[in-house]
Amino acid sequence: MVASPSSTVRIGSRKSQLALVQTHWVQGELQQNFPDLKFDVQTMSTQGDKILDVALAKIGDKGLFTKELELGILQGDIDFAVHSLKDLPTHLPTGLLLGCITERENPADALVVHGNLLDHQIDTLPHGSVIGTSSLRRLAQLRHHYPHLTFKDVRGNLNTRLQKLDGGEYDGLILAVAGLQRLGMGDRVHQVLPPEVSLHAVGQGALGIECRASDPEILQLIKTLEHQPTAWRCHSERSFLRELEGGCQVPIGVDSIVDGEALTLTGLVASLDGQRFVKDSLSGSVHDAELIGKNLAHQLRNQGADRILDEIFQTIQRGS
Repeated sequence: MVASPSSTVRIGSRKSQLALVQTHWVQGELQQNFPDLKFDVQTMSTQGDKILDVALAKIGDKGLFTKELELGILQGDIDFAVHSLKDLPTHLPTGLLLGCITERENPADALVVHGNLLDHQIDTLPHGSVIGTSSLRRLAQLRHHYPHLTFKDVRGNLNTRLQKLDGGEYDGLILAVAGLQRLGMGDRVHQVLPPEVSLHAVGQGALGIECRASDPEILQLIKTLEHQPTAWRCHSERSFLRELEGGCQVPIGVDSIVDGEALTLTGLVASLDGQRFVKDSLSGSVHDAELIGKNLAHQLRNQGADRILDEIFQTIQRGS
C-alpha cells in the first residue's frame, strides 16, 4: 500500500448498530492519525447476525460473528476488520493475526431492569423474575448465586432486546456495560455486577482489529491504536481460554488487573446449572501475560475444570 492521498484503506464491519459505532470510532481515530489516507467502511452480515431464532450455544460454531469478515480479509476485499474482541476466536485462520487491541471500556456485566423493578437490585428481585441472557457464562454464574430467578434466552441486537424488556417479556436483562455505554445508553445500566457475582467474558469491553499477517503496512497503521495495558490483560485472558479449548459459548469467565508491571488474572469454569465451578487466580509480570493465562488454565484443569467442560460439550452436542 502506498501512503498517498489517493490510497484507500478498507475496513470491514458487521452491520449491527454497535459494530458500526465501534468501527466508525476506529475509522475516525485512524483518519486523524493518517489524514493523507482514506478509510472506507464496508459492512457484512455474519452467520450470528442471520440466525436469531436459535440459542447461540445450540448453533455450536465458533466464529459466528467473524468468519465472513475473515474471509473478506483473506480474499483481499477488505484490509482489516474490527471486532468486539470477545467474539473473536482464540485460534485465527492461517494468514490472519490480531494486530491491535484498543483501550478497554468497563468489561463488567450489567443488570438492566423493567421500569416497575427499579427499586430492586439483582439479589432482591422477586422470586421467579425472568432474566434474559444469551450467554452460558452469565447463566451459570447467576444460577449459582440467584437460584430464585428464572432465566430465558434472548437474541437480537441491543435495541431489540431492550424493546422486549420494556414490553414486559422479561423482568431484567444481563448486558455488557461497554456495549450500553458505546451506544449512549449508559443510563440503562441499573446495576454493575461485581466480579464476585459475574466474571466477564474473555476480551469483553475491548476491540480487536484483525488483519493479514503478510501486510506490514496495515499492521503499522492499526498498531497506533493499541492500548498496551489492555493488550496485556486481553492476551492473558485469551491464552487462558485457548488453553482450555473453550469457545465463547462455554461458561468460562475472567477478570484481570494490571498494576504497574504486575498482572493478576482470575479465571472460572462453571457447570451449566451453576452448581459446580472451579475458580482461581495467578499473578506475574505483564511481560509473561500469555504464560500467566496458560498456567492458570492448567491450575483449573488440575482442580476439575476438564470434567466440567467435558460434560458441557456433551450436553451441547446432544442439543439439550
